[in-house]
Amino acid sequence: MSTPPPERRSRAQQVAVTIENALLTDRTPVGTSLGRRTDLMAEHNVSPTVMNEVLRILRDRGLVVVRPGPGGGVFVANQPPQVRLGALDLWFSGSGTDPLELFEARGHLEDVLTPVALDRAGPVDIRDMEWAVEEMRGAADARAYLEANLRLHLAIARAARIPVLAGMYEAIAAIITGTLARAELLPGHEEMYAHNIEVHAQIVMAIRDRDRDALTKLIGLHRQDLVRSGDSSHSP
Repeated sequence: MSTPPPERRSRAQQVAVTIENALLTDRTPVGTSLGRRTDLMAEHNVSPTVMNEVLRILRDRGLVVVRPGPGGGVFVANQPPQVRLGALDLWFSGSGTDPLELFEARGHLEDVLTPVALDRAGPVDIRDMEWAVEEMRGAADARAYLEANLRLHLAIARAARIPVLAGMYEAIAAIITGTLARAELLPGHEEMYAHNIEVHAQIVMAIRDRDRDALTKLIGLHRQDLVRSGDSSHSP
């Protein structure tokens, strides 16, 4: 059965994500004025109707408050998420370890272990990977999607048959899931979400088929999903 094409972001969703990305990158303090509604309309070249929808999206996400009257305008209400992973926004409780460092370590382990898994994975390993991809496809929410994603990469790590490194990966995944306080999908996430699932499914196919050239290209695509927190950016 064919899959319907993913929905594309509306202009309002695009602008809302642009503003949120700026807050994330600049670590904009709570209470900072972003200007008046008309200032934002001019900055992003949108109509009053589109800007009203942009502000609704940002208010729904708890990121801005709009104050009327003299001295009013659009103000930062809360910090954006602690980590952004592809189409996911993730918040974590205190664990003593910077979540961004965990995702950076996770990414380096994946870079090492995935090519080795191509040489060493057996039928049971491939089955576990395929099940994890199906769990990603059927995930009911952002948390379930992240957990299925971690299970997939853990199955790949185990297939590499380097127990010490697989154990490190498992420990990192356990800290991530154990300290995850909140997970949400970005507005207009559908296209990125569908692309991410497809890339992971093709990674499994490349491992199954021992197709090293395809795997190398797919790892490059996988890195295009940025993990970002504040003014830093890393690949997952």
